[in-house]
Amino acid sequence: MAGKSKVYWTDFRTIAFGDGPAEKLKKLVRKAGIGDIDMNGKFVAVKMHFGEKGNMSFLRPNYAKAVCDVVREMGGKPFLTDCNTMYPGSRKNALEHLYCAWENGFSPLSAGAPVIIADGLKGTDDVEIPVEGGEYVRNAKIGRAVMDADVFISLAHFKGHEMTGFGGAIKNIGMGCGSRAGKTEQHSNGQPIIDETLCRGCRACLRECANSGLEFDSAKRKMHVNTNNCVGCGRCLGACNFDAISFANDAAIEMLNRKMAEYAKAVVQNRPSFHINIAQDISPNCDCHGENDAPLVPNIGMFASFDPLAIDVACRDKCQEAPRNSNTQLHDRKKEKGFRETGDLFIDNNPDSEYESLIEHAVRIGLGNRDYELVFCK
Repeated sequence: MAGKSKVYWTDFRTIAFGDGPAEKLKKLVRKAGIGDIDMNGKFVAVKMHFGEKGNMSFLRPNYAKAVCDVVREMGGKPFLTDCNTMYPGSRKNALEHLYCAWENGFSPLSAGAPVIIADGLKGTDDVEIPVEGGEYVRNAKIGRAVMDADVFISLAHFKGHEMTGFGGAIKNIGMGCGSRAGKTEQHSNGQPIIDETLCRGCRACLRECANSGLEFDSAKRKMHVNTNNCVGCGRCLGACNFDAISFANDAAIEMLNRKMAEYAKAVVQNRPSFHINIAQDISPNCDCHGENDAPLVPNIGMFASFDPLAIDVACRDKCQEAPRNSNTQLHDRKKEKGFRETGDLFIDNNPDSEYESLIEHAVRIGLGNRDYELVFCK
């Protein structure tokens, strides 16, 4: 993409009897040009992470409400959304996911809009979207409600990540909007594994398999994988209510990053989209963890842009410039045998992670621009 993309940002400073962070966020998104999007009478998906149970670094509902208030002022019909997780936890189906969101404070009253789990009850309600310019993903499996929306807004908590170095807009969109099968496609290059001790022999997974990749052992009343036929689509994962089916996360991080960029492209291509990153409580790992460790750096600020890559790169750069907090995971890493400091906050925090392939591939497929102009808003 030619030229530089504009990224607007503000800090968390407030004055007595002045605007709080939620009002500052409203001013920021207006300054960044959200008003240029026609939302009148349109369904607007606000994609965010509701936090795993036990985690407290996820974004407060107040930020979601600020965004939804602006959307409604523009005549839009906002809803908060996320897709179910690939792994067992408290968000692997819509019922558990909704209870988790409610427990973490996301109700229509507190967050300004209803919560809709985009890929349905079991994570199987998705649509296949061809990726324009895609090289690794032919058809991205995206939660149906995300694609049914007329306008898409990403509201992401910017933080560290154990695989991709950091998580921001592109991860919130690409990985977050993938159905359970979509997440499987991004994470895995292989086939499912069935734990016989957990399999109940219900055969619900068999009904989801279109490739004769599963076989039922009537004598043992257990399901098995036919490795000759299985294509690794991940449909069986969402069908199992007992966590008997899993996939090894064996995709190389570079491949994961490239697939994630292509999934993000599938979500935002051919419709209006807008992106917000909140760089606050910058935890060392993903909000999918049932815990959150001490923040790596002090709170940075709020960012808004039409470019999902530029906003991520800007957040990364601001975090790199920030002083490191004491007594964090990063300090523990430095004590490990064989640790080699790079000076990169996110790579030093998670030495097995990598993010440059994400940036390079996002540029390659036209998802965004790594060059940006940072505009500060009071």
